[in-house]
Amino acid sequence: MRALLIEDEVRLSENISTALREGPGFAVDCAPDGLTGADLADGSCYDVIILDLMLPGLDGLGVLKRIRQRGDRTPVLILTAVADKHSTITLLNAGADDYLSKPFDLGELLARAKALIRRGKGAAHPTLRASDVELNTLEQTVHRSGSLVDLSPTEYRILEYLMFRPRVIVSKRELLEHLYDYNWEHHSNVIEAHISNLRKKLDAVSERPSIETLRGRGYRLAMPLREIPA
Repeated sequence: MRALLIEDEVRLSENISTALREGPGFAVDCAPDGLTGADLADGSCYDVIILDLMLPGLDGLGVLKRIRQRGDRTPVLILTAVADKHSTITLLNAGADDYLSKPFDLGELLARAKALIRRGKGAAHPTLRASDVELNTLEQTVHRSGSLVDLSPTEYRILEYLMFRPRVIVSKRELLEHLYDYNWEHHSNVIEAHISNLRKKLDAVSERPSIETLRGRGYRLAMPLREIPA
């Protein structure tokens, strides 16, 4: 998953981005002010945006309004030192999905960000299931036919993204956009190599194919989605 962090406090930005990268393994783009953040949000694909309310140049509310006015429905988590009822109502009415009052626990921020992504992709439950594959987004573990499948961080992130979009053909470009930040030099053959390794590991414990390749179009799960009990 790929996150955009718009935060002007340098130390806080570094702490949050490190937690996002080392915890759930997100690719993270950082912006130190509202105008830069709004430009990044306009030009890239993100799974969640973490947005400070008090920013130089363009404040967080202005960034939020600009994002929503162009029809972008990316989940937005607001970080705010102002927690009064009026401010909360204003933020929610402007299109915020959730907010955290400063100071906050980094573990709570990670949990809220992951929950927003799940809800945004229509998966309220932390465990994703497709046929005999189970992926736990909290523990970042994968089982197939009851056997633990040992995946690299990138292989896990690819499978997680495919399982969030189980009936959709996902292109190489889309995977690159959601798995890497803008500083990384994109090469589609890297995705091909990771998909090949991921497929081998998943199919080693089952006779049924896991991922299908549609030439010139991309990849999708070859397994039917299983409904998760409420």
